[in-house]
Amino acid sequence: MKRNSAGLFDTSAIIDLEVIPEERLPDQIVISAITLAELAIGPHMASDARERARRQRRLQYVETTYDPLPVDASVAREYGVVAAAVMATGRTAHRRRAFDFLVAATARANELPLYTRSAPDFAGLEDLVEIIAV
Repeated sequence: MKRNSAGLFDTSAIIDLEVIPEERLPDQIVISAITLAELAIGPHMASDARERARRQRRLQYVETTYDPLPVDASVAREYGVVAAAVMATGRTAHRRRAFDFLVAATARANELPLYTRSAPDFAGLEDLVEIIAV
């Protein structure tokens, strides 16, 4: 398999980064500000102190390791394209999936493949974004 030079990792891929085989990784891992937002809520949602500390460590690692791509005007425009593509498949564009759509829109706006551990979340977008299940 040809290795990509860069790839946008969604939250699921960042959370499981240490278990993804190195040969499946691109040369450069990129994240969206949306992924950082999802990770930021993690410590607050933890049910115990040990899990809260684990999530806080992950958040701090990601904050110091990656410079997230912003949600800007080009991402906003692509969000409409992404949501419309999902609705065209007969699925609904629920607000609870908005983060997934924004991550896909970020990948599309920046012409990056999207790496995920949750490929079914991005079903219907294969013609818009290269989805790489890891």
